[in-house]
Amino acid sequence: MIRLLPLLGILLCTGVRAQDSLRLSLSDAIQRGLENNYQIRIATNELEVARNNDDYALTQKYPTISLGLSPGVGYRNQSNPASIVVQSTTTSYSVAPTAQLNWVLFNGGRIAINKERLGTLAELSAGQLQLQIENSVQDIIDAYYTAVVQEEQIRVRQRVLGLSRDRIDYQQVRREFGQGGTFDELQARDAYLSDSTNLVVQRVNYANAVRNLLQLMGETVLNQPVALTTALTYEETDYDPAALEAQLLAANRNLQNLLINRDLAALQTRLIETERLPTIGIGAGVNYDIAVQTGTQTFEFGGDQPGREQELPGVAARTLAGNIGFTASYLLFDGGNRRVRIQSSRLQEMTAQLDYQSAQQQLRTALYNTLALYDNQTRIIGITQQLIDNAERNIEIAAERFRGGTINSFDYRQIQLNYANAEFQLLNALLNLKQTETELLRVTGQIIR
Repeated sequence: MIRLLPLLGILLCTGVRAQDSLRLSLSDAIQRGLENNYQIRIATNELEVARNNDDYALTQKYPTISLGLSPGVGYRNQSNPASIVVQSTTTSYSVAPTAQLNWVLFNGGRIAINKERLGTLAELSAGQLQLQIENSVQDIIDAYYTAVVQEEQIRVRQRVLGLSRDRIDYQQVRREFGQGGTFDELQARDAYLSDSTNLVVQRVNYANAVRNLLQLMGETVLNQPVALTTALTYEETDYDPAALEAQLLAANRNLQNLLINRDLAALQTRLIETERLPTIGIGAGVNYDIAVQTGTQTFEFGGDQPGREQELPGVAARTLAGNIGFTASYLLFDGGNRRVRIQSSRLQEMTAQLDYQSAQQQLRTALYNTLALYDNQTRIIGITQQLIDNAERNIEIAAERFRGGTINSFDYRQIQLNYANAEFQLLNALLNLKQTETELLRVTGQIIR
């Protein structure tokens, strides 16, 4: 067991080689995440689709021109004794190219409304992309500082493990001089092994936190070693609630998207209302037909004259036809269909407005709750820092008293645990405060600057 402990300490304290690590600051993580995050890339593609659709070509503004070609072959075998042509066998070959133009000149303004609607949909897609970017940046910031805290907790575990190792060395010295027994040394070894286990678990937690960060960044290699270079610092900020509320109402992306949805609902109502107006259009077409007949015809003129069979010459017959005209249509009665759809669309407008007002109220409430949480967390950090100062001083005194024999090993162990818990409390409090600051920036539209 004595030989095992130094080896175990070496294994636990072995870190990742610096030259093999990806040095990653918070800004680097955000930049790489914006470039590689799959959700952002999907939202970017959806925006490109919406921008591509924002075109008059999808609004019936321009005429449609169609070309056609109708080739055909026909066969006819006719027998009619009552006719001069008593027998006819013909094969016909034809080809008929056509061209047709249709153009809507007026349809109640639907062209302009549809174009405005397509532009609004593109604006909504841009808003969805912005929202996805904000959420991704917030997730990356939270994941980055979570990994930083997990790494700092490794250092705390290492320090506690060092204290446990010193305690074993001290007990061995006491036993050599006949002042300590096996029981005290076993207690020290139990504490050392427990701290070693905690350190191993903490390293796993750190590796998981880094892996989660890399996944949010869109990295393909999730097991690469990373060196985090941005420290978790505490800088108290005096926020102005009124200014933050004004910023929220003006720049919150959720609210902006709800306003766009409200505009889309209004455009839908206008689009249905245009159906009450007539539709006027123009149409024109050209047909050109070429037909060739071949075969034989048998003529009977009556009396004693014999019948005569004649070959058809196979001459092509050509026909050219054209047309142009205006169309006007107006739907007089549709059973109340338009009236019902207009009323439903107006109700959807009201729903969109209520959604906006409801979200506005919820976000304002969440903002003030977050501000109150921020104030509480700053006070908790101040108290926890005092707790750590006391714990550090207490562990120094306890180490001296333990060596002097005035406190037993159980009390000394409890003081070690109190120190570790105080360090963990401070790290968690700093992480919570940083997450609250990030939420304040996101909800007020300031997380991307």
